[in-house]
Amino acid sequence: METIKLRNGVQVPVLGYGVYQVTPDECERCVSDALSLGYRHIDTAQSYFNEEQVGNAIRKSGIPREELFITSKVWIEHFGYEQTHASVLESLRKLQTEYIDLMLLHQPFGDAYGAWRALEELYQEGRLRAIGISNFYADRMVEFCQFACNDWTRQDGTVIKGVRPMVNQVEIHPYHQQQELVGWMQKYNIVPEAWAPLGEGRDNLFHDETLLAIAQRHGKSLHQVVLRWHVQRGILVFPMSRNKAHMTDNLNIFDFQLTDDEMQQIAQVDKGRSVFFSHQDPAIVEWFGQMVEERKKKGHKPGNEKKAW
Repeated sequence: METIKLRNGVQVPVLGYGVYQVTPDECERCVSDALSLGYRHIDTAQSYFNEEQVGNAIRKSGIPREELFITSKVWIEHFGYEQTHASVLESLRKLQTEYIDLMLLHQPFGDAYGAWRALEELYQEGRLRAIGISNFYADRMVEFCQFACNDWTRQDGTVIKGVRPMVNQVEIHPYHQQQELVGWMQKYNIVPEAWAPLGEGRDNLFHDETLLAIAQRHGKSLHQVVLRWHVQRGILVFPMSRNKAHMTDNLNIFDFQLTDDEMQQIAQVDKGRSVFFSHQDPAIVEWFGQMVEERKKKGHKPGNEKKAW
């Protein structure tokens, strides 16, 4: 498996397996299948309500922990220094591991500054090997790097070194290529990571004539071409499938390469907008706040969640 090196030297498998929208009932089986096929990077989150099932699959796999890369994310209602610290310890318990390879702040809302301090502290203690953010657009990402990542001192006098985000996980796919944002990430040495790397097929992406023609030329599927396109751009990906055959297909993207001309052709299909929603839309920000309140009322029970990239 190819890897990408983070700023601190940590190597991340460029292609992983994501468990968003994988229910707790099927998650352990899906992760076990993925691990048996050779996946070594698993992406989960507190808001997916399946960290415990991911942990069970990893423990039962018998794969040495050092051969695996586990990503999780802190959800908004756990933002703030104390809440984030406690929530990460709970994620460690559910994942049945002494450390998490990459921990992200899942959304750019709430007390992200306080949450980041908790991640910096846990990173310095070795409980987190790398830390990052998710869904931070360029303006918010740069602001965060400039003002949230300075050295600070705990009440006991311990100095915690400020750390800039090492990863930013955002919506990236051929119809929303985020070229400007990726450029800013490169400037700040932040590795881009794509959620929904296939755009869930929205806007008829799976029938795009340009992508299909390139796939036919290589004897590959459209999905494989899109994943290969991400990898050649230096973007981490973690496609989700409940089907073992599809999991295998998603892994088979390292035996071909897109030409410069094909990369340019794909660049031309960019629509320059989200096929989901904008985190800068006030109505969406309001919706996230309502979601947090709903989850509090319902006790965070699996099945109550809404879509929350």
